Amino acid sequence: MPGQRAAGLASGRRFWAALLACAAMVLAWPVVVLAHEDSGMPDPGATLSSDAEKPLSAQRSAIDLLSSDEDEEGEEEAEVLPSETGLASWYGPGFHKRRTASGERFDMHAMTAAHRTLPFGTMVCVRSQITGRGVVVRINDRGPHAANRVVDLSRGAAIALGLHGLGLKPVDVFPLSTGEDTCPPKRPD
Repeated sequence: MPGQRAAGLASGRRFWAALLACAAMVLAWPVVVLAHEDSGMPDPGATLSSDAEKPLSAQRSAIDLLSSDEDEEGEEEAEVLPSETGLASWYGPGFHKRRTASGERFDMHAMTAAHRTLPFGTMVCVRSQITGRGVVVRINDRGPHAANRVVDLSRGAAIALGLHGLGLKPVDVFPLSTGEDTCPPKRPD
């Protein structure tokens, strides 16, 4: 019995020591915050702005600035290069009317798509590398969840692109600037 009583007292002392340490930290917090505000140091709770948090138009303008040099031939229109190239797939019947990652209901007949990183609401052109046909879709979901694909199209977009029967098709993906609603001209081969 004496050993059990000693163990109980030791755990009780640890409890009170931990509680006292927590109380000291809580009471010291306003002093630390006030001293930090006066020091001119950045707020440790503030998040740093990364490039991914910038609006798509700001991201594209930085890219455009780097690649907007005119060719020696004096071409007026710069060639628009795809931001991604890879396989597109489509999804529809099993997900129709269910919630997407953006919170809206999925409409398999709408011109929408799922992308891993582009912000919701971004308009993109998806162009088939085989036929050259392109469709403009709005990103409203996250995916595709297969490693070898770059975009998942709704059934309606897949039909418009000519992908519906095939299942997979190599495509180029072009994010569009605000106000754009057409795909850039096809590159000559």
